[in-house]
Amino acid sequence: MNLLILGSGTGIPLSYRASPSLALFTGHNLVLFDIGPGAIRQLKRAGVNHDRIDHIVITHFHPDHTADLIHFLFATRNPKVLQSRDPFVITGPEGLEKFLAGLRNVYEKWLDIPGELITIEELNTKGPDRRSYPNYDILSTPVKHAPGSLAYRVHGKKGESFVYSGDTEYCNEIVDLAKGCDLLILECSFPEGKPVEGHLTPLLAGKIATLAGVKRLLLVHFYPEVLATDISRDCRRAYKGELILGRDMLRIMV
Repeated sequence: MNLLILGSGTGIPLSYRASPSLALFTGHNLVLFDIGPGAIRQLKRAGVNHDRIDHIVITHFHPDHTADLIHFLFATRNPKVLQSRDPFVITGPEGLEKFLAGLRNVYEKWLDIPGELITIEELNTKGPDRRSYPNYDILSTPVKHAPGSLAYRVHGKKGESFVYSGDTEYCNEIVDLAKGCDLLILECSFPEGKPVEGHLTPLLAGKIATLAGVKRLLLVHFYPEVLATDISRDCRRAYKGELILGRDMLRIMV
């Protein structure tokens, strides 16, 4: 499985960090985990067109994780795209159908996609859930952020695995989900001494990685406040494995 960080930032605009989105390439599949503002433009920067997206997986419904769904659906509706578009899936927490219906209510026909092209899957937000696809499996679990927020563990067909936290504060659920995975991708929003409810600091991210026993930790979702600090130093207080500070357009093999 190959990963490409499309956005390592947050909802705060930065010239060098787009909003959250992670692209997974596995077999012939292209899966986006979250689709924040500008995600499909970032994908195009990498030389990949939006009509290759097979699957979009949403962690929660905050704008910085979902806003480019509008652009994606609008671009997919283009007649030239529809002529050759393969079916795709959008997966997310319970309430996804209502969320998409709300967007269509605002934008009316401009987000309408033929029913045979789009499948909507809602995952349990009260406990673990699982879905299987031709080249990968996804396990989900609720985490502590907004109501219904989910984190995901992805298994490839060769047994490789990664975990993507979405947004979360420290909780046992993310530790348990991440145990023994090959790569743990955690948000790292705010600096030590200035914690914000629903988010992690570098030290807490390191603690999760250590308790989960992972050898590789990738940090993303940096607010400007944490970027002004020594993220590696603070994380290293709790974690001694391989540490990667995410950046836009970084490619990683799992």
